[in-house]
Amino acid sequence: MTVAEIITQLEELGSESTKRILMNHGASEPVFGVKIADLKVLQKQIKTDYQLALDLYDTGNYDAQYLAGLIADADRMTKKDLRRWLSKANCITHCGTVVAAVTAESRYGIELAREWIAARQEAKAQTGWTTLSNLVSIKDDADLDLPELKRLLKQVAQTIHEQPNMVRYAMNGFVISTGCYVSGLTDAALRTAEKVGTVSVDMGQTACKVPAAVDYIHKVQQRGTIGKKRKTARC
Repeated sequence: MTVAEIITQLEELGSESTKRILMNHGASEPVFGVKIADLKVLQKQIKTDYQLALDLYDTGNYDAQYLAGLIADADRMTKKDLRRWLSKANCITHCGTVVAAVTAESRYGIELAREWIAARQEAKAQTGWTTLSNLVSIKDDADLDLPELKRLLKQVAQTIHEQPNMVRYAMNGFVISTGCYVSGLTDAALRTAEKVGTVSVDMGQTACKVPAAVDYIHKVQQRGTIGKKRKTARC
């Protein structure tokens, strides 16, 4: 399928009700309002296509960018590609979902995560922390730098309440992911969460809430699934 054909399909699949929901969550025009389930049907048809993903993303359309993330060949994505995706994201929501997930699955995940968490811009820093959250969820503990993760937990404890809105949300998510997916750091993550306390984030015109890290990690402990990794960062 060509980009034009896919855009036509996306427009046909979109609905005003879904569009309103997406825009309440930060989406910007152009957006058709396609349900994720419908995007995944297209993903199964297309499978993986590096160039098509780049071309779809360049349209700037919210739905096309989400689909681009689903079909992207993470192994072929370059640092230039990933930085461009971050700079051209339809909205900050895509930065912390589409871009962070594909980056985590690429060969440049940890390198770009380190670069972005040090950025002053909210979108970049958020993407960096969310990339880290994705990395710990999919990589074996043996492939992770545990001392670095412990240092980053301390950084969260010391700085989270000074950060911009969505960076606070992403940092909280990093604490949760580290506690849930890295069994050797669960206790450290819980100590961090207890020190941080309540994390306040303006979630805009949505019913979304900031998960309480301590409670979340405890629930995973009770299920007995601490350390169980995900197959993919993308969803």
